[in-house]
Amino acid sequence: MTSPGTPVVRRVRIPSDGAHFASAFALPVAGLPRRTAEEWARSTFEDTPALLRELLRAGWTLVLGLRLGPRSSARHVMGWRTVESGRGRIAVEARAPSLTARNVVTVDGTRLVWATYVDFERGSGRALWSLAAPVHHLVVPLLLGRAARRAV
Repeated sequence: MTSPGTPVVRRVRIPSDGAHFASAFALPVAGLPRRTAEEWARSTFEDTPALLRELLRAGWTLVLGLRLGPRSSARHVMGWRTVESGRGRIAVEARAPSLTARNVVTVDGTRLVWATYVDFERGSGRALWSLAAPVHHLVVPLLLGRAARRAV
């Protein structure tokens, strides 16, 4: 349940850009403090309770097999390697033997869009992502909403 004035995260359509899987969520940012895309990405993933951070990392590494970098590195967002960075956009990527996942956060004057793209390197990648996708579609909006509420 959201409180009055809390922006609502909604699923939006995006082009796949050649990925096997693509999904995105939008968050209106009007009325929220101005943040860069990297600040939003860090707040969404890193400014969460320790137990939740550990559960996320466990899912990414133990279930999907993603190879994450050091949490403390400025070139990583909670272990995801930064592959593109600018004021209004950041892309972070993690690879596993069976799939590659990329999260792209774009911020303009009115909204933030969190897009996830997954490429399957092997057939097992598709099977693993079919297990992870329902969790992804629950967790990303929850984390974005939490980051928005904490930004106020």
